[in-house]
This record gives sequence, structure tokens and C-alpha cells, in this order.
Amino acid sequence: MSDDLHAAVAAAVLGAEEQHRALLQSIVEVARAIFAAKASSIFLLDEPNDELVFEAVAGEGAATLVGRRFPSSTGVAGWVLVTQQPLVLENVSEDPRFGREAAESTGFVPKALMAVPLLYDERALGVLEVLDRPQQAAFSLKEMELLGLFANEAAIALDLLQRAREARAVLEEQDGQAAALARLAARLAEAEPEQREAAQRLLEALEAFLGASDTPLDDSL
Repeated sequence: MSDDLHAAVAAAVLGAEEQHRALLQSIVEVARAIFAAKASSIFLLDEPNDELVFEAVAGEGAATLVGRRFPSSTGVAGWVLVTQQPLVLENVSEDPRFGREAAESTGFVPKALMAVPLLYDERALGVLEVLDRPQQAAFSLKEMELLGLFANEAAIALDLLQRAREARAVLEEQDGQAAALARLAARLAEAEPEQREAAQRLLEALEAFLGASDTPLDDSL
């Protein structure tokens, strides 16, 4: 690969990585606002190191937690990742799955949380959490469906982010990059329409959710 072509591909890969990270940040920020929560976060599973990594954070901990790592089995996030099942806890202190020590180390211990696995092609890529939403009413089916849509969008973004990082790793290794980058670029291109479709579904669900809601949730945005 020529130096000029290498530089062009590197710029494209880095741009794609930043774009997908920005999308993840937007997802946690909107999720936090919609649920009027104190915080929202997305964990990425780092499979080689068997760790969960804070990839995007909104609200409490936003300035310090991105990049922070925990063993993948830690707390509620670890349970959701392994079981691939969503979980809603209205009082975390009553549930043995809650990792209080890990939470205390972040500087923020929630009273309640919602967590959902981020699944793509039957793979668990990470976990989305929403912490301390107002407990004005029991968690509803509509809220669970909305949280699932956020999870779908986040899973797609995580998958694309991982592919961009794989491409960057190939560039850094300088070994067989042309063929590998071609495969990665093709897969990224194939995923883009699905990403747009998922984003559209999320926007439509948000519009319907906000339009149909008569609770104080709307006033808190």
C-alpha cells in the first residue's frame, strides 16, 4: 500500500471510529433525557481482556468514567451480559447481583437502574444502563420497548466501532492490511443501511412515546 493511500485509509478509519463513538455518546445522552435519569452509560465488552469498558457516559461520571474497566462478571452489567437478559431494579440495595464496591469506586452509587444487553448477530457486545430514573410509577412495557430500541441502535454502533478499531489495528501492524481493510470496508458499507433503519425506528418510537405520555416525564426533559 502506497504512503498516500495508507494515509487516506488511516484518516477514513479514524474518522469512522470518532463518528461511532459520537453516536454512542448521543444515545446515552438521549436515553438519560428521555427517562429523566441521573446517568446513562454504555459498556463495551473487551473480549481479549474479558473486561467491560465504559465507552460512553452521560450525567454522573461523564467526565471521569470513559475508558474505566471492570471484570466482565462485575455486578448487574456482568449479569446482563452473561444472561443476555434485561434487568430492572427499583432498589439495588436489595439485589445480590448489584456490585456495590464497583459502584462506589466510580463515585456514584445508584438507588435504581435499568440494564439491557447490546446484542448484534447473537453476540453480546456490551450493556446499556440507565440509572436513577424518577420512580413515579412502575416500569412500564412501553418503557421497556423504548429501552430495547436504544439498545438496538447502540449495538449497531458498537459493532461498527469495533470494526473501525480492527481496521486501525491492521494499519498499525502493517501486515496484510490491504485485504483486511477491504473486507472491513465492505462490512461497514453493508451495515450502514441497517444503522439508518434502526435510527429511524428509534426516532419514531421516541415521537410516539413522548406524544402519548401524560406523565411528568415529559416536563423533565
